[in-house]
Amino acid sequence: MELVTPSIGLVFWTSIAFVCLLILLKKFAWKPILAAIQEREQSIEDALNKAELAKTEMARLTSQNEELLKEARAERDLILKEAKALKDNIVNEAKTQAHNEGAKLIEKAKIEIENQKKAALSELKNQVSSLSLDIAERVLRNQLQDKATQQDLVTNLLKDVELN
Repeated sequence: MELVTPSIGLVFWTSIAFVCLLILLKKFAWKPILAAIQEREQSIEDALNKAELAKTEMARLTSQNEELLKEARAERDLILKEAKALKDNIVNEAKTQAHNEGAKLIEKAKIEIENQKKAALSELKNQVSSLSLDIAERVLRNQLQDKATQQDLVTNLLKDVELN
């Protein structure tokens, strides 16, 4: 059993070596390790704070971007409405102007037709008169010797006849 139970001197020197090792580790190893751990902890905390700030800034920018998009869409809709109204206005004006021009042309054509009709009737009357004179002259040549008497007779007959 002696192999399993250590002697007092061995326990004493092992304890002293262990305490010396602890003192050396505390002085030279633990302080730098703890300082490194604390520095690492601080850098992680700073990184988390920066990430939180970046997240907040990103949320603000996203919100601002959405507001700008809403404003741009509203402005686009307004411009489209104005353009549609302007287009409708121009189309209506063009239709009205075309209608007015068409009405003027129709009225002008009616007046021209009426004038042509009057001219044709006048020409027709002149031709009928001339033909009537020729016919009457041939028919009455034997009966009437004087041309002036023939003309008076035809004029009197034409006054009695009304043409439409």
